[in-house]
Amino acid sequence: MSLGRKASYSGWMGVVGNSAAGFGHEQVVELSDSVLWSRSRAGDVDAFGLLFERHARAIYNFCFRRVGDWAVAEDLLSIVFLEAWRRRDKELLSDKVLPWLYGIATNVIRNRRRSERRFSAALRRVPNPDSEPSFDELADARIDDVRRMERVLALVERLPRHEQDVFALCAWSELSYEDAALALDVPIGTVRSRLSRARARLRELDPAFGHEEGGSASAREALEP
Repeated sequence: MSLGRKASYSGWMGVVGNSAAGFGHEQVVELSDSVLWSRSRAGDVDAFGLLFERHARAIYNFCFRRVGDWAVAEDLLSIVFLEAWRRRDKELLSDKVLPWLYGIATNVIRNRRRSERRFSAALRRVPNPDSEPSFDELADARIDDVRRMERVLALVERLPRHEQDVFALCAWSELSYEDAALALDVPIGTVRSRLSRARARLRELDPAFGHEEGGSASAREALEP
């Protein structure tokens, strides 16, 4: 399913039940994020749907990298955009919609870890990806992704939580220091120092982690500046 120009509130929620490969087929780029967000603030669900179409893949991948499970990442994706719609009165700086969405995603993931019960009712309303048609080759690739990510997460989760957040935003999602600071609501210098400490700790931890088959390559890839 693709939102295209006729996106609606129910339409962008329907995308969550599909594979990430379906995102962006009819992505509209003529209007800036700032214009679309301004219209969304006025209650324009079509404009909000276009923002979903534009940024769903990035948020979906970010969630997967934090939890290591594609199905859970789809659930979290829906919650992130539901929360963004709920908070659509938020005034954002020009072209800072995506960093703000990353900030929401970070908080959603934190809250999930603190208490999965808080979101259980919302998650039950999300279509079960197991009901979608499956293809063996795609399924195998997704399982391999999960296994690799589990090994990387086992390493990353040994960092302090605030360093995990900065590392995921800057190293994996390639946000600038400025945008990561906006997402986490901390000073730019704090982002810089936390990222430096995270990379140093991970390089210290990686040798032991690399003894697992496939783990070292995944970890080295994650550590790239």
